[in-house]
Formats: sequence, C-alpha cells, structure tokens
Amino acid sequence: MAIFSVYVVNKAGGLIYQYDNYVPRAEVEKTFSFPLDLVLKIYDEKLVVSFGQRDGIRVGHAVLSINGVDVNGKYTAEGKEILEYLKDPANYPVSIRFGRPRLTSNEKLMLASMFHSCELFDQNLKSALEIAEKAGAFGPGS
Repeated sequence: MAIFSVYVVNKAGGLIYQYDNYVPRAEVEKTFSFPLDLVLKIYDEKLVVSFGQRDGIRVGHAVLSINGVDVNGKYTAEGKEILEYLKDPANYPVSIRFGRPRLTSNEKLMLASMFHSCELFDQNLKSALEIAEKAGAFGPGS
C-alpha cells in the first residue's frame, strides 16, 4: 500500500502540515487540427475536458500545456485565454498536453477540514456508543 499524501490537522481543524508524494500522473499529449473535437470548459479556474474523451484523454483532465509551454489555469503563458486561442484557426495544428491537475492550496485546506469533521464525528459516535453500553439493555422486554 502506498502513501500519497500526509496531512497533519490540529484539534481546531487547522492544517498544520501537508506533504504530497507527487508521482507524475499519466499525461497525454496530442496534436489537433481545427476544429477541436473535444469540449473544454472552465472549472475551478482550470480548463478541463467536459465531453469527448479519446486516446487516453479523459473527462476531467485539465489542459497542462499548449505547444510545449505550460499554461496558468485558463490562460496561456502569454496571458491570453486558452479558449480564445483555440477558437482561432490560425493557431492550428496545436499540440495540447492533458492530465490530472494538482490540488490547489485551497483544495488541500478543504480536504483537511473534511478529515477533521470525520474525526469529530467518529469521536462523538464512540462516546455515544460507550454511554449506550453503560446504560445496558433498554426498551421492550428489558
């Protein structure tokens, strides 16, 4: 069994430490001609595939680079929106690399908060079960 991430959360639910054992995920690079046969949409400030998976490109994969240059969310390295860039037939053929995006800092904080909530629920459930066990059997027939 592999450990992919470590999160240390304090009792108040704050994220103290987080470490990602980042292993490069499967990324797919493909050259496209105009028009693009994938449907791309902006989701959480990233451009992701919403329809038309093929050749290892899956729904939910994000655009990681265009023509070998990494992108910044929904913008090219030059600051132009990727969707606008891909609408222009003069930019084709274009090579696009797709893959699963890394978690943002905000997503890591939300994940740590969920761990904290689950831990609190578990503690409350354990204490409720202990109280029920001490009370003994109750109800009809007791």
